[in-house]
Amino acid sequence: MIKLIDKYILKKFFSTFFFVTLIILAVINVIDFGEKTDDFISKKIPFDLILIDYYLNFTLHINNMLSPILVFIAVVFITSRMAARTEIVAILASGVSFMRLLVPYVVGAVILAIATFFLNAWIIPKANKIRVAFEGKYIRGQYYFDQRDIHMKVAPETFIYMQSYNNISKVGYLFTIEKLRGNRLEAKLVADRITYDTTKNTWKVDYYKLHTFDGEQEKIESGNALDTALNLSPNDFESTHELQTALTLPELKEYINKQLSRGNTNVGIFAVEMYEKYTYPFAIIILTIMGVIVSARKSRQGTGWQIALGFFLAFVFITLVRMCKSMGQAGSLEPLTAALIPPLLFAGIAVLLYKTVPR
Repeated sequence: MIKLIDKYILKKFFSTFFFVTLIILAVINVIDFGEKTDDFISKKIPFDLILIDYYLNFTLHINNMLSPILVFIAVVFITSRMAARTEIVAILASGVSFMRLLVPYVVGAVILAIATFFLNAWIIPKANKIRVAFEGKYIRGQYYFDQRDIHMKVAPETFIYMQSYNNISKVGYLFTIEKLRGNRLEAKLVADRITYDTTKNTWKVDYYKLHTFDGEQEKIESGNALDTALNLSPNDFESTHELQTALTLPELKEYINKQLSRGNTNVGIFAVEMYEKYTYPFAIIILTIMGVIVSARKSRQGTGWQIALGFFLAFVFITLVRMCKSMGQAGSLEPLTAALIPPLLFAGIAVLLYKTVPR
């Protein structure tokens, strides 16, 4: 009998989850389409690009972002209906403990959590690359790098400076590179400009002077052109709009380490994104258990009250996630702490609510 109940709950779990997902995503896509219709028409974007490059990948992005909430709403919906039909009472009266009742829910949540982790870590970022590129080309418009007086560390004792950089032509102006040995300047190259050669994947400096120092001795060389390899890429000067969502888990780790090696500690937005790839699957499991707990008791107000409560808690969770994420990105919270607070807080609430469920 218990295996039949497990199959029954799992079937309801997945079917309701997919139904809720389709409804929510359809509503979000309709709203988004309404907001962007003018851009699509005015820029004469081909329909297949809108459908595949944008909306297919946009749907995957939104589904991944809302997956814990969608699972929670689905669980509240099916459990509250079972409670209203006294199915929960009947199951518990037959000798099944509440912890045993949770098993099929947890199994379903674990399956979705594993799928979410792999999608979030590898598949969704690749989809986001296409979506962000589409938005950059057709919605936001061409990005222009407008920072001036650029200082950057490209190696442990090597620093560069550019007065300005044109990301369209991939040319930097008034370029300087300095190599230190401890506190002593060992070499300094000054050039009128530096250009990225896309065929050789190297940088070329034009009209340069190279100063080398040996104690008190200085040697100066000059020339019209010189190819040089630098730990620097034109991508370092491209737009970082939603870049964190378009990097796979290994790429995120590499990007964070690269920025830290350059002395740039402003990587909160990327660190929070990386940690969320680990915490989101656990949030799905926690919210599933919480969903069963808040909706397992038969309510006099009916299932509508429990479903409304589920939506309210889902709204609170989303708000908490966004708030902690913003604080983590701004540096007010450690990125790991910002990613852990929402699931851990709701886990604590679930433990407190567990004492109120019928057993």
